[in-house]
Amino acid sequence: QVQLVESGGGLVQSGGSLRLSCAASGSTFRIYTMAWYRQAPGKQREMVATITRGGTTNYADSVKGRFTISRENAKNTVYLQMNSLKPEDTAVYYCHANIAPDSATPYRAYWGQGTQVTVSS
Repeated sequence: QVQLVESGGGLVQSGGSLRLSCAASGSTFRIYTMAWYRQAPGKQREMVATITRGGTTNYADSVKGRFTISRENAKNTVYLQMNSLKPEDTAVYYCHANIAPDSATPYRAYWGQGTQVTVSS
């Protein structure tokens, strides 16, 4: 059983900052790429940022230069530092990870339950 638990969402004014965390627990033999996605009301879920196990990162154009993804492999945790937040960043943010539960099982994708981020103008 694998769980991804996010924390750190909330309400912030435009220009402010928030830091999201996502910790994986349970059968986590090896965690590969971890990522953050977001979904605004009435819109499709979109990728925000990804980070490989080795630390290679990728960002959506809309957040480049403002958001930073990082991870601590020893803690099975991924972070998203969000600076210079804009009202259009308002969404539910979801953690995603590709995890192999043991050495004999291929990895599969897991999602967290989501955390709300609201940016007021």
